[in-house]
Amino acid sequence: MKENISILNVDQIYQKITRLAWQVYENNFNQNEIVFVGIDKKGLFLANKISDCLIKISKIKTIVAELSINKSLDINSSMSLAISDDLFKDKVVILVDDVLNSGKTLMYASKLFLNTNLKKLSILVLIDRNHNLFPIKADFVGLSLSTSLKEYITVDLAGDNKGVYLS
Repeated sequence: MKENISILNVDQIYQKITRLAWQVYENNFNQNEIVFVGIDKKGLFLANKISDCLIKISKIKTIVAELSINKSLDINSSMSLAISDDLFKDKVVILVDDVLNSGKTLMYASKLFLNTNLKKLSILVLIDRNHNLFPIKADFVGLSLSTSLKEYITVDLAGDNKGVYLS
């Protein structure tokens, strides 16, 4: 059996989160409010942590919401956003996910915002695997990691072995 290789430990993850918060601030310093939309549990965890950091380093207010998405991602995938359109209309929205693999999840998640007038829609990921099959890219990346298609990235943000692992 292949052994997991540690890519980032918990301290390195929080270092990446802090750097990502600074990058968000540098690119949006003139905004009064930013909406972070975390995709499922891991994206929501990251969105909350980045929001907390951003609040500490700036005067920008934040809204954090979870986007639940059906990971089977067929054409009729159901998505559910925990906030109403009025809360992100005419604002900067940042979609947050743990890993950008093919871009499929983020492409489907982006579709939710196409019928709403936004100032800007950005993508933030902790890990970008550089295997894009869809025309989507991350604007903010914690770590860009070139892997083979047979390798798998595991992000553990809540367990006893917090970290990012390659298997």
